[in-house]
Amino acid sequence: MIFDKILGNIKDMCHHEHEHEHTHSHDEHHIHIEKIFLESDELLKRVLRVVSDHGNEYGISLPKGSEMKDGDILFNDGHNIIIVSVKEDDVIVISPRDINEMGEIAHNLGNKHLPVQIEDGKIIIQYDYLVEKFLQDNNIIFERKNLKLKQGFRHVDHSH
Repeated sequence: MIFDKILGNIKDMCHHEHEHEHTHSHDEHHIHIEKIFLESDELLKRVLRVVSDHGNEYGISLPKGSEMKDGDILFNDGHNIIIVSVKEDDVIVISPRDINEMGEIAHNLGNKHLPVQIEDGKIIIQYDYLVEKFLQDNNIIFERKNLKLKQGFRHVDHSH
């Protein structure tokens, strides 16, 4: 089977469930969720061959400009729902104290060509020993976490 579009996100479906919490129909218990686990950088690919957690093999072939996110629904016939689930990435979440520290960190990371995401004033990068050491040496606040990233890191091309 080939999935060629994203039908929405499971997180949005959950909100509707809560509104009708008191009217438990028996149908919802028959819904069966199958997951396709992807690495965060695979979300950027539009064409993939995947194997679900049930061992079924599928193809994904999305239109240009589509980007999958954690919880995206690829198939839903009312009984079976197949969703994308992102594997967690080992990341460092840096909390700069001010704009100067932010600049210093950004400069240092820029030299290492690591893909960076910035969210709510925090810098998120894939775990890297040298960066961890730089942060410790410069007394910068950071945490190492396993996070599900909202989108994959764009890979920096090292070929040139």
